Amino acid sequence: MAKLIYTAIASLDGYVEDADGGFVWAAPDDEVLAYVNDLERPVGTYLYGRRMYQTMAIWESVTDDEQAAVTSDFARIWRAAEKIVYSRSLAEPATSRTRIVGEFDPFEVRRLKESATADLSIGGAQLAGQALAAGLVDELRLFLGPVIVGGGKPALPGGVHTRLELLGERPFRGGVTYLRYRVNYTPEADR
Repeated sequence: MAKLIYTAIASLDGYVEDADGGFVWAAPDDEVLAYVNDLERPVGTYLYGRRMYQTMAIWESVTDDEQAAVTSDFARIWRAAEKIVYSRSLAEPATSRTRIVGEFDPFEVRRLKESATADLSIGGAQLAGQALAAGLVDELRLFLGPVIVGGGKPALPGGVHTRLELLGERPFRGGVTYLRYRVNYTPEADR
């Protein structure tokens, strides 16, 4: 069975967007992006909400001659993967290898995990929160930036109780710290 992995770049205080919806402070430097590329290379399918998909769709048009090698590498990785976008407002995808699905269905995602030959990545804090609440996320990969934004959109959902097992960590020269956790869902009685 494939793993469902939630990867997020967040502020040290746990936000993927600041109170104004900004996330410029989260842009990875070349060292972090090269590491992200190696993590994303084996992903076969990305699951996105509408807003995250629209943010990521820029990678469809990035060309090698416009960008640094590490950036072009990410664009190639992203374009090679399948994308499923959960949206009630999008009628047509703006990128190749993409299909639009109206509603997030935990049972369908579980079936997708069971049938997939490569791992799946879920992007967007709200969608990932739904998947965490449904017990679907197998691994969290958090890149914590050296910034405190004081509020905004949290990287992790409220109301979800689960234990995490640290699988790895790595500091980067620019101050970002990578944390990798296995998600160990526990019954409510374990609280």
